[in-house]
Amino acid sequence: MMMSYEDYKALAEGYLKHIISVPDDDGAGLAESMKYSLLAGGKRIRPVLALAFCEALGGDIYAALPAACALELIHTYSLIHDDLPCMDDDVLRRGKPTNHVVYGECTATLAGDALQSLAFETMLSADLPVERLVRCIKILAKAAGYQGMCRGQFLDMAGEGCALTAEQLTEINNCKTGALLSAACAIGAAAAGAGDTKIEAASRFGSLLGLAFQIRDDVLDVISTDTELGKTVGSDAEEMKNTYMSLLGLDGCTAEIDTLTASAISILEEHFPRTEFLADLARSLAKRSN
Repeated sequence: MMMSYEDYKALAEGYLKHIISVPDDDGAGLAESMKYSLLAGGKRIRPVLALAFCEALGGDIYAALPAACALELIHTYSLIHDDLPCMDDDVLRRGKPTNHVVYGECTATLAGDALQSLAFETMLSADLPVERLVRCIKILAKAAGYQGMCRGQFLDMAGEGCALTAEQLTEINNCKTGALLSAACAIGAAAAGAGDTKIEAASRFGSLLGLAFQIRDDVLDVISTDTELGKTVGSDAEEMKNTYMSLLGLDGCTAEIDTLTASAISILEEHFPRTEFLADLARSLAKRSN
């Protein structure tokens, strides 16, 4: 029997709390800034997905834990940078002031940079066979770089003030949100020693999940509240951003989320054993309220 979501999350939380040591010197402010965002809460979806895929394929989730948590370090770095005044200029994240509001723009930028480096240092500490570890590192590096998250953020900024098509918006979100969720699933499979077919299937599941996740985000930015969502709602419309809500409307978004979720679950059923947890997770993310 696979672990519950809360079990996986607790494993990740426990490991994350011990990753950053605060030095007794002038670097303490940087480490504190890193911890401020890393330990601010959150769903920990990415490490949960990695651990769940690893366990579903018979892998050692404790050996894979550093690799799973490296994903959360990358995710946290991306949130800090996305919130910066030169990017999305947000002042609220997970119900707290954003990093640059508390520590200043310079320290926040460096905290993001340091978390990115720490992610690879952390992954390298995983007690996995070398060939599996190298594969995990390659997956993460590609997802975080110019073909993944960075490309997505660049395209998002370049598209500001332009009327984008659904295809263009999907390309942005497949990179900005989907790449790391896809990587989480693929890393879990790779850590378990899966072959190319299953790693690719895990990646496709994560990509579909990521797109559904982003569309739900766009919906929540319209229908939720600051308190419930933990960040400023209505900012997409205020900044005239391209979103699925503006393109498809609420009914269209709901239908697309359902279609993507069903497609993701069909991949699970075709390629993986013990899929109940992952299928239930996909369904719950499609209906999430924050």
